[in-house]
Amino acid sequence: MKFKKLRERRKDRKPLEFKQILPNMVTSGNLLCGLFSLMLTLNGRYVPAAWLVFFAVIFDGLDGKVARMLGGGSQFGLEFDSLADLVSFGVAPAILLYKFSLQGFMGITGAVISCFFALCVALRLARFNVVHVPGPFQGLPCPAGGLFISSFILAGLDLPPYVLAAILALTGLLMISSIPYANLKKLTKKSADKVKCFALFMLLALSFIFLRSAAPLFLFFIYILSGLLRLDWGQWLLNQEARESEKNA
Repeated sequence: MKFKKLRERRKDRKPLEFKQILPNMVTSGNLLCGLFSLMLTLNGRYVPAAWLVFFAVIFDGLDGKVARMLGGGSQFGLEFDSLADLVSFGVAPAILLYKFSLQGFMGITGAVISCFFALCVALRLARFNVVHVPGPFQGLPCPAGGLFISSFILAGLDLPPYVLAAILALTGLLMISSIPYANLKKLTKKSADKVKCFALFMLLALSFIFLRSAAPLFLFFIYILSGLLRLDWGQWLLNQEARESEKNA
């Protein structure tokens, strides 16, 4: 009887369509970037490991767009995306900063703080999957937190371990907080204010021209500060017509 039921269940299962498989393949790129980052960190190649965290963001942004474009989003894809984010933006940056500066810091304190950061990423992702709040993100998004931590490696700043430990712990706390951070996912070509978007693009370009490898750290610091100051970039970048229609909705 058991074998008969198993056969019936297998018959009822529908094979996955290509439109469901492709977004998960893109998510796999995110996960692989995180895994390769960990491997490079363990071999002492910290700068390439930090860059791989940035490459992971590209795949993290693409998988959702591919899923929406093909109409192939699924619960499996959502869970898989969270697992990939945990590795790429939680575990990889935590181990990167631990090996770079915090290993042996005050006994096991450096290890505890690194684990705390990864735990905060896991909690942030779990909350995001369960609690869907429209508008700004509740708490610092995990990709932004992971990129901010990795930016310290790219900037080449020679900061004391206790400073980096404090930054790592505070970034983790910001992720599990309820501080609103700008959500730009609803920004489209039609709703965007062209002048403000151009000004933002110029800020990005000038940052990389003058600050070079320190530009990511500067930009993510501004983003983190904007949340603390309650500045909603998503609303600010909308044109007048889009803002009025959003108020009337």
